[in-house]
Amino acid sequence: MTLYEELKARGLIAQVTNEAETRDMINAGKATFYIGFDCTADSLTAGHFMALTLMKRLQMAGNKPIALIGGGTTMIGDPSGRTDMRQMLTKEDIDHNAACFKRQMERFIDFSEGKAQMINNADWLLQLNYVELLREVGACFSVNNMLRAECYKQRMEKGLSFLEFNYMIMQSYDFYHLYKEYGCNMQFGGDDQWSNMLGGTELIRRKLGKDAHAMTITLLTDSQGKKMGKTAGNAVWLDANKTSPYDFYQYWRNVADADVLKCIRMLTFLPIEEIEKMADWQGSQLNTAKEILAFELTKMVHGEEEANKAQQAARALFAGGAGSGDMPTTELTAAELGDGMGILDLMVFAGLTPSKGEARRLVQQGGVSVDDRKVTDPTEVFTAASFSDGKIVIKKGKKTFHQIKLV
Repeated sequence: MTLYEELKARGLIAQVTNEAETRDMINAGKATFYIGFDCTADSLTAGHFMALTLMKRLQMAGNKPIALIGGGTTMIGDPSGRTDMRQMLTKEDIDHNAACFKRQMERFIDFSEGKAQMINNADWLLQLNYVELLREVGACFSVNNMLRAECYKQRMEKGLSFLEFNYMIMQSYDFYHLYKEYGCNMQFGGDDQWSNMLGGTELIRRKLGKDAHAMTITLLTDSQGKKMGKTAGNAVWLDANKTSPYDFYQYWRNVADADVLKCIRMLTFLPIEEIEKMADWQGSQLNTAKEILAFELTKMVHGEEEANKAQQAARALFAGGAGSGDMPTTELTAAELGDGMGILDLMVFAGLTPSKGEARRLVQQGGVSVDDRKVTDPTEVFTAASFSDGKIVIKKGKKTFHQIKLV
C-alpha cells in the first residue's frame, strides 16, 4: 500500500485537487507542504492531533513539512466554523502562544536541518502595505465568490466584520508567499478551510501563470479533528499543566463506541492491517480498543511512563478502586476547609464545575458521588472527619473522577 492509499484508507482525505499529481508527489517524498496553526491559546489541543500526526506520517516518507505559525492571521481571526468574532489578542500574547506551540510541535516533527521548517506568517503579513496588497492581491478575488464561500455563510445573518472578511485573502497570500519563497507546493487543512485554500491555489495561478498551477496541489483532510479535543465544553490540551496525562488518557478512553476505530485509524501509527482486524470487535473488545487508543495517544504526547501510569490509574477506577496517586488532585488546607465546606463549594474549588449553580444542577440530577456514595442533598457539608485517610474522591457523571487531599 502506498502512502497516499494509506491516507485514504485511514479516512484522512476528504477532497483534493490535482489528485494524480498529489498522489505521485506524496508517494515519491517530493512534497513540500504546509499546515497553518493560529495562535489563539498557549497550548495546542487534542483537536490539532490530526494535523500533527499527518505531518509526521508525510515526513517519515521523505516529504518536507512547514508548520506555519499564524502570528499574522491570528490578529485577524478565522470566521470558519464560528458564530461570533474571535477574541482580539495582543501581539505579545500571540508571540507567547507561538513559542508554546513550537515546543509542543517538536514532539511530533523533526525540525533538524533540511527536515522541516517552522515559519511565522507575521514575518510578511505585518509588513504588507494595504494599498499595495489591494492592488496586487485584491484584484484576484471576486467578492461574489467570497460571499458564497462556506466559511462565511453562517456568519452572514449575525454579521461578519470586515476584519474577518479579509481572512481568506490573508490565508491565500500565505500559500502564494510560501510557494514563491520556500518552494511549498501543497497545503493541508480541515474541510471548513476549503474555500480559503482554493483561494490560495487560484492566487498562485493568476499571479504566476498556468504553469505554476500544475505545481500547486491542495490536499484537504477530513474535519474530524475539529470535532475532537473538547469535553463538557472544555478543551483537552496537550500541555500537561492544563490537562493532566490522566485526564488526557481518560478523554480518549471514553470516546463513543462508534468513534473509537475511526480515531485509531486517523490518529495512531498502528499498522492499518492490525486496525482492520478490530473492525468486528464488539462489547468488551471495544473497551480494549479504547484502551489502545488512549495509551497510544498519551504515550505520543506525554511519554510511555505517563501513559502507563494513567492506564493503571484508569483500570483501578474501572475495577472499583477509590483513588490513585495519578488521579487529578486538588489540595485543600485545613484553614480553607474550616468547620466544613459544602459539596457545591468543593466542586467549584476542585474545578469540576465553573459555578455553584452548575454543581447544584448536577447534584439534583443524581450525577455526583463522593467516595462511591451518591450525594443527593446540595447543602451537604464535608468536615475534616469526612476525609478518610486524608482524602475524598468526587465522581462527576460516569467518567470524571477528582481527588481532594486535606493538607
